[in-house]
Amino acid sequence: MADLTTPDPAAPQTDIREVVRDRYAAAARAAADANAGEASCGCGPGGCGPGGCGPGVFGSALYGDADAEGATQSAVSASLGCGVPTAVADLHEGETVLDLGSGAGADVLISAQRVGTSGRAIGLDMTDEMLELARTNAAHAGVSNVEFVKGYIEDIPLPDASVDVVISNCVINLAGDKSKVLAEAARVLRPGGRFAVSDVIADPDMDEATRADMAAYTGCIAGALTEREFRAALSAAGLTDVEIRETHRVHDQAASAIVRARKPAG
Repeated sequence: MADLTTPDPAAPQTDIREVVRDRYAAAARAAADANAGEASCGCGPGGCGPGGCGPGVFGSALYGDADAEGATQSAVSASLGCGVPTAVADLHEGETVLDLGSGAGADVLISAQRVGTSGRAIGLDMTDEMLELARTNAAHAGVSNVEFVKGYIEDIPLPDASVDVVISNCVINLAGDKSKVLAEAARVLRPGGRFAVSDVIADPDMDEATRADMAAYTGCIAGALTEREFRAALSAAGLTDVEIRETHRVHDQAASAIVRARKPAG
């Protein structure tokens, strides 16, 4: 099994984190200035590479009208994700939802409407510019059951067993230590809690040149786990009932997928 900590011994976690932070801070500034085109996680300069993705692979184009209900247009248009995790999270009234790497806040706002005023939606992000943008979008949406928290997804600043559902949209692949992210997600889930994310899954034969490309890493490609690696990491974190279902290709060596699992109730 491949090392799940970093893509290259020469690129430690802190370096990866800063490169990712810089890229997404710039994306937040562009969205705030309303100068960005269709948001793209992996199709920007230095992103997908040869045979890469086209329109509708990342960002707002993936959200239908029903999928985006509850979110402002500005939040959805600033999406950098590879799917719509709220579409498969099966959210219920009164639940607490945590979005890892919440970005401009679209999935948090969608979740907030689905869990109702008796529920709560929390967004976690490490980038000040994204947090500012998300809070602005929440204010424009007029919701009161949301909170945006600064922190790292490898060290979630929430108590044990404090949320019912963990979601994420094309962010876990950006983490330097994915096993720690999944262990933290399991820690904050209540017994019986659900894990439902959209993420990029690498083909088993992804070449080493792609793996070593930092631009492809921050573009959600090079850092992606294979399906086998993701299943093993979820199991090691103590999550069960793992389901990984490919939704669409995002690169000639990777695909977007829905990843779901559950924390045992016992």
